[in-house]
Amino acid sequence: MSEQNIERACTTILVGKNASIDGSVMIARNDDTFHAVAPHRFYMHPAVHGEKGRILKSYLNGFQMELPENGYRYPAVPNVDYKTLGYYDESGINEKNVAMSCTESTYGNERTLAFDPLVKDGLDEDCMQTAVLPYIDSAKDGVKYLGSLIKRFGSPAGNSVLFGDKDDVWYMEIVTGHHWVAQRIPDDAYVIAANQVAIQQVDFSDTDNFMWSEGIQEFVEEHHLNVDQAGWNFRHIFGSSNEKDRHYNTPRVWYGQHILNPEIEQDPESSELPFICRTSHKISPDDIEYILGSHYNETKFDPLSKGNEDTKYRYRPIGLNRTQNSHILQLRNDVPEEFSAVMWLAIGYPTFTPYIPFFTNATDTDPSFNNTSLTYNFDDAHWLYRSLSVLVESNYKHFVQDDLDYLKECRQELRAQVAKIDAEAKNYSGEALTDFLTKQNYETVKLMRDKATDFMGRLYTKGITLSNLTFNMDRNL
Repeated sequence: MSEQNIERACTTILVGKNASIDGSVMIARNDDTFHAVAPHRFYMHPAVHGEKGRILKSYLNGFQMELPENGYRYPAVPNVDYKTLGYYDESGINEKNVAMSCTESTYGNERTLAFDPLVKDGLDEDCMQTAVLPYIDSAKDGVKYLGSLIKRFGSPAGNSVLFGDKDDVWYMEIVTGHHWVAQRIPDDAYVIAANQVAIQQVDFSDTDNFMWSEGIQEFVEEHHLNVDQAGWNFRHIFGSSNEKDRHYNTPRVWYGQHILNPEIEQDPESSELPFICRTSHKISPDDIEYILGSHYNETKFDPLSKGNEDTKYRYRPIGLNRTQNSHILQLRNDVPEEFSAVMWLAIGYPTFTPYIPFFTNATDTDPSFNNTSLTYNFDDAHWLYRSLSVLVESNYKHFVQDDLDYLKECRQELRAQVAKIDAEAKNYSGEALTDFLTKQNYETVKLMRDKATDFMGRLYTKGITLSNLTFNMDRNL
C-alpha cells in the first residue's frame, strides 16, 4: 500500500456531555491528507435491507469482507477519486444517532510491533467507516464491533477511532496488528489527540470505562513490554516519543489544551501532556472550530505571523491546506432525538471557512456537496470554499480581518438557522420530519453559498485597490 494514499495527519477533539455548553456530546476531527488537492464529496448512504452477498473491497491493499445484509443510513465524506485514493468515508452519524470518525493515525513502537506486526491486507482506515458505522447502535457497541473485526482481519496501520452517542464518548487506539485499548471519556472532560498514542493509565478492573483486545495483558507480560516500575500506561508501553513527535504531534495537543486551559503552563514538546483534561470553561462548537482551524495563533510559532523563520515554522499547525474536511459531530440532549444529531462540516481550510450544520436525519445532500468534480468547478462546495481559502491567504495581512468578520457573521447566522429549524421541526414526525430536515439542509447550503460568493466578490473588489501596478502623481494623469 502506498504511504501517500493514507490519511496520516489528523487532529482529534472529544467532549463529554457535562463539559459542553449545552449538554451535547461532541466528537471532532480534521481529516488531513498528504495531498493538498484531493477532492472530497459529502453524501448520504441509503439504508440497506436484506441485501445479501455485498462485498467491501479495498482499492489500496486488497482487503475484503462480506457486509451484513442490513445497515443503517449514514452520511460520509469520501474521496471522489476512490479507485486511486481509497474510499475513506471518514465521518458521519447513522440513523440511530451514533457518531463515528476515523481515523486519527497513530504509531505503535518497534518493541510491540516486533511481536504483533501490522497485517498488510487487514482492515484499514480506507474501509473502516464503511465496515462499522451502518451496523452499530451505540458508541460502546462501535468499539466492540470494530474490535471483533480487528481480531478477525488484523490492522495494517495504527488507527485511533472516535465514537459518540448522546451519553458516551469512546476513544479507541489500535496500535499493532491485533491489539488495542479504548477508553470512555468522562462526562465532565475533554480530550485532544494528534497522531500519537494518547491513552495513559488503564484500569482493567473498570470495564465501564475501558475496553481492550483479548490477551493484551498477557501479551505485554510475555514479551516484557511494560517500561514502568508501576502501573499499566498504554502510551508508555505501545507509543512513541521521538523528535518527530515533539515537532509534529505534541505541540498541537499543547496548543489545544492551552486554548481551553490557558492557566496551565506546559511544554509544547512534552510527551507527558495529559490525555483526560478538565476545564471550568464550558466548551462550545465555536471553541472546537477555533482549535481545528488554528495555527498557533498569537504565539511565536504562528506560520502566518511576521516572526522569526526558524520559530514560526518549528511546529506543524492544526489547520492545514491539506485538511480536506473538518467536522464536529454533535449529539444534542436538549431537543428531541429525531432531530438532535448535527454534523458541522467545513469543506475548505478550517482556518478561513465556516462550519456548516447538517441535520443527519436526512436522505440526501445538496448536489454542490455530493457531486464534486475532480478538477476545478466553482459550482462545487469543495472548490468554492477552497477558492475562498486561497483568496484570503493570498493577501493575508489585508484580508484576515475581513475573513474574521465573515466567519463571525456566519456563526451568528448558522446558530440562528439551527434554532429556527429546531422550532419548526417540532411540527413534523417520521418521514415528514426527515423530508423537512433534508430540505432545510439544502436551504442552509444556499444561505452559505450566497454569503461566500458575496464575500469573495468584496475581497476581489478590495484586492483591485491593493495592486502594486499603481502610481499617483496627478489625478489627471
